[in-house]
Amino acid sequence: MAGLMTADEVYEKAKEAAIAATGPDERALQIDYDALKLKFRTALGDRKVALCHINKFLPEGYEDQGRFNLVLLTVGNVLYDIVIGDQYFRYDVVSVAQLDKVQVIDAVWENREKRREEPFLSLRLMHAEETHLLLALDDNERKSVWEFARAVADARNPER
Repeated sequence: MAGLMTADEVYEKAKEAAIAATGPDERALQIDYDALKLKFRTALGDRKVALCHINKFLPEGYEDQGRFNLVLLTVGNVLYDIVIGDQYFRYDVVSVAQLDKVQVIDAVWENREKRREEPFLSLRLMHAEETHLLLALDDNERKSVWEFARAVADARNPER
């Protein structure tokens, strides 16, 4: 299968996102990148990652935990939801088979700052009390969310 990523390759994507996660009025993330690389290696081990989606903005409910998050899907259909912030790294792990509900929302939200409506796409992966959210606010991000939705649907509900 082409395009599979190792823990080190996922780390590189996370590092790029961490650098980009600082807004003009924010203090840059204070991350020990060597330690972060080891955390990715520990979390993922030798698992191969098929899909990676980085939420540029933290979904609602994650605000106190970090600056951004990424959601990974391994070739074995295991989902990782990883939150990264200043001195903060946490992840949830759940099998796609354990998800209770998968929901795609393709809609418009009111951007009050810009005084206009803007499209968004979200994929909500729910199990028990937890929700893992992938969010897309532009066309490049939408492609990633649709790929994730398709992969999860195929794993959970294969055509016979």
